[in-house]
Order: sequence, then C-alpha cells, then structure tokens
Amino acid sequence: MLTSLKRQFVLISVLLLLGCSNEQSATLAIINGKIVTMNPSQPEAEALAVSDNTILAVGSIQEIETYIGTQTKIIDLDGKLAIPGLIEGHGHFLSIGEAKMILDLSQTQSWESIVAMVDSAVTVSDPGEWITGRGWHQEKWDSIPPNTVEGVPTHHSLSAVSPDNPVFLRHASGHAAFANQSAMNAAGISPETPNPPGGELIRDLRGELTGLLRETAENYVEAALEKSRESMSEEELDQEHRMMAHLAAQEALSHGITSFHDAGVGFSTVDFYKQLADEGNLPVRLYVMVRENSASLSEKLASYRFIGFGDHHLTVRSIKRSIDGALGSHGAWLLEPYTDMPSSRGLETVSVEEIKATAEIAKSLDFQFNIHAIGDQANRAVLDIYESFYSQTDQDLRWRIEHAQHLHPDDLPRFGSLGVIASIQGIHATSDAPWVYRRLGEKRAQSGAYRWQTLWQTGALVNNGTDAPVESIDPIANFHATVTRMLADSSLFYPEERLSRLQALQSYTINNAYAAFEEDIKGSLETGKLADITVLSKDILTIDEDEIISTEILYTIVGGNVLYQKEH
Repeated sequence: MLTSLKRQFVLISVLLLLGCSNEQSATLAIINGKIVTMNPSQPEAEALAVSDNTILAVGSIQEIETYIGTQTKIIDLDGKLAIPGLIEGHGHFLSIGEAKMILDLSQTQSWESIVAMVDSAVTVSDPGEWITGRGWHQEKWDSIPPNTVEGVPTHHSLSAVSPDNPVFLRHASGHAAFANQSAMNAAGISPETPNPPGGELIRDLRGELTGLLRETAENYVEAALEKSRESMSEEELDQEHRMMAHLAAQEALSHGITSFHDAGVGFSTVDFYKQLADEGNLPVRLYVMVRENSASLSEKLASYRFIGFGDHHLTVRSIKRSIDGALGSHGAWLLEPYTDMPSSRGLETVSVEEIKATAEIAKSLDFQFNIHAIGDQANRAVLDIYESFYSQTDQDLRWRIEHAQHLHPDDLPRFGSLGVIASIQGIHATSDAPWVYRRLGEKRAQSGAYRWQTLWQTGALVNNGTDAPVESIDPIANFHATVTRMLADSSLFYPEERLSRLQALQSYTINNAYAAFEEDIKGSLETGKLADITVLSKDILTIDEDEIISTEILYTIVGGNVLYQKEH
C-alpha cells in the first residue's frame, strides 16, 4: 500500500506528465481534498485551479488536471478541508498589533497579578515613561480584593508600585480603563472633574476617584497619553504603526484570516492603510469603517471612498459609530436597570440626535452605516433610526448593528423584516456567559441575550467575528463557540440559539462578504472570484464537537499566494 507521501508524489508526477490541455494554465492548483465552496450550485469539489489572483476553475481532479502545466504550483490536500478564505467580520486591526507591544493582561486572574506585572514594568522603565496594557476583566478573576467599588479595586495599590510612571490599563472590552494616580494627574482630573457626556469617572463613597474610567471618561487619560507622544518624530511614529500593522497581519494570516472588517478608525489611519496598500505592504484585505463625528464626516468623508484599492486590499465605504458601551463594564444601555447595579441602566455614549446626523451623511454619500449597540435600549434606538431611513429609500443600504448582544424579544423580528444585518461575535457568548446572569437576571438573559438562531430564522443576515483583540482572533475557537455555546465547565449557554456548522461557516465566509458588499468577489470558491482560501487540518463540518477546537490552520492563501503555511 502506498504511503500518503508516495501517493502525493505519484499523483503530482502523473499530473505534470499529462500537462496542460487548456489554453490557460494555472499558477496554482489545489487537489485531492474536500473543498467546501459555499456556492449552492456546486457545494463541494475535489480540486480547484487558480490563475494569478482569481479562481480559474473548480471541479474534479480530472477536470482540474487539464489546467496544470510545468509552472503550476501544486498543493496536495491529502484529504484535508479547504474552504473560502475566512473573513473576520468585526475586529480592530491595529489594536491587535498594539496589544502585542504592551502589557498583555488577558490571562491575568487577579488584581494582585496585574499590580505585579506593572511593578515589573516599572523596573525597566524610565521615570515619567507611560506604562500601558490591555485585556483585564474583573469577572474573570479568581478573587476580588477587599474595598472594591462597583466590583473593581481602587487605584491605591497600583499607584504605590508606580509613583513616577503614569499607568493606563484598558479593559478587555475597550469600554473602560484603569489609571493610576500619576496618569490621572497627567490628565488633570480630580474628584471635582465632572463626568463627560457618555462616560463616568468612578468614585468611592467619599467622592474620591477610584481610577476606573468608564466609556468616554477614558478620553481624559488618552489625551494625556497622546500628548506625551508629541516628542516622537514622524519616522518613529510611522515605524511604530508599521510594526502594529505587521504584527496584526501575521496574527490574522496564521489564523486563516484573509479579509478583515476593521471596525472603526480615523481618517489618518485610512491614510496609513492607503499608503501600505499602495506599497503592496497590506497582505490582509481590509474592509474599513470610518469612525469620526458628524462634523468631521461632513467635511472629509466624500474624498475617502475607496473600493478595491490596491488590488482589492483596501475598501472604505462604511461608517462606524457607538451608541452605548459594553455589558461587562456596565456601559450597555438597557431598557431596565442592571440586576447587579439597580442604580444604572448603562450609558448612551453618543446621543440619538448625533447618530441620526451621521445616518443622514451615510445615506447621502451611499456609505454603509454600522452602529455598535449592545444593550436592548441601544438596539431598539438604532432599529428605530434605521427603520426611519429604510422607509425613505430604495437604496441597498445593508446597514449593520455591531454586536446586537442583548435584544428585547419584540425587536428580534425587526432585523429580518428591515434587512438590518446582525454582526455578532460567537465567542462573546461563551466568554460572557458566566456573568451575563448577574448583569441581566435569568429571565432577560434567556429571552434576549445572544439570540443568533432566532435572528437567523426570522430572516436576518448574521455575520460573525471575534472583536479581536477583545477576544482572540482565533476562528476555530469562535466557530466552536458558535456551534456549541459550551462554557469552560462544559455547561451549555442556551444551546437552542447555537448555529449549525454550515450556518457558522456561512457566517464566517459568504455572509461576511455580503455584509461588506463583496459577495461578487469573495466569500465562496467560484470561477472568477478572488483566490482566497483557507486549508484546515480537520473537517470541522463533520468531526466530533470535541475535536473542533484542536483543528489547525495549514494554509492561508490570499490572491493565489500562500502567505501562511504551518511548519511540519
């Protein structure tokens, strides 16, 4: 019996001897595997051929062998699974790179371990140098220290180890942050500083600042941090941004991601992306949402529309705004008070009037509008705004609600009836589940939280992502969460709302393409589409559930070029 390696050698040798009998030979051929195309007219195939950056043909080995010439690169799948290139449906591209250049707090299990990490960073930092980090989440700690305020420690132990260094530590969600005394001093905030619109400076019973900054209150310290960087040269800033982009691209490619929906950047970042794409230094295809206020959008947005720039590596045709915060930081805007904080219904971080003004700009310039909404009040407010605009136009708007995490049952059918896209993150449900009950209570959690299958069945288009770096960009973990809703303790979080495996793959491929107006060029493996392909070590559509999580990325192919290959 021939070994796998020998079979591969024999098969490739035979194909090369046969030679190309078509007028156009392939630059790449993928053969001898299971290819799930996401094309309803041809759901599966054995092989495909690529010419330069597009798919030349999809079919049987016998059909594809006619395109193989002496210059054709051949990948023998040896029975492995190839799928359309995975599309990250909602993430923060440069933040992924930045997270690798600062303190990674995502695995910390206590406040004490965070203080210890900062203490270590102080020993290798100059006085006055900022120390930054991201990823802490108080709900994931093993224990909470005494004398907390709203379940979060005060800054005192952190300030004690870093008296001469401003420290700024972002919550995993990005919707809260922690500052030490030095950082608050640099920002010029004191107990007398008023809460900004859409944010809160958390205080203890005596009115003293705890160091916790919720939502727009983060801007005080962020402004001070940016001011400290004014001494950096343009070359230094450019190199820093290039390193972020490089690290983010490598992280995406190593996880099988070929396209990425970047959920909210300013005009200067779009300029940077355009430069990278122009240079050929943007290996992952970006679909970018512009995040600016209405005044800035009115002034500049019309000149920032790019469709398929840099050989389809940069598209800018959408706007991102946020109307509330995150559930974990008590910032999500709710119809009724939080179960574990009855004094609060969360925050309307941007006024409904400002959101409506942005919607007018989006409609007039034919830009997609994508709004972050997590709480049921926030989602209802956004659906009301969208409905008023949908009723006035025949445009193919495809406006999205980013996250759509907690919905009032009455609002569930509105997504499908209006045509509003529900942009979910499967991994959020299993990551958040242990504390969702505390925030919402069991009744509200069951009736409205993470209702993906119900949304799907009522006709909504559901697309999927990870919100990286809030969660790992890992699509396998996200796929597993989406189809199992299994928690770390093996319990299931309202499993009736999980998606089927084919639905989950659809949400990560063709649905994400549709959600970016790109279904004609990506999201499925069809002749004429971009040759973006992800190859997996296991068939995630058929293997046992407990095997899914161990599936590995073998190849990431963008435009017919192998940009990641797992080392053997």
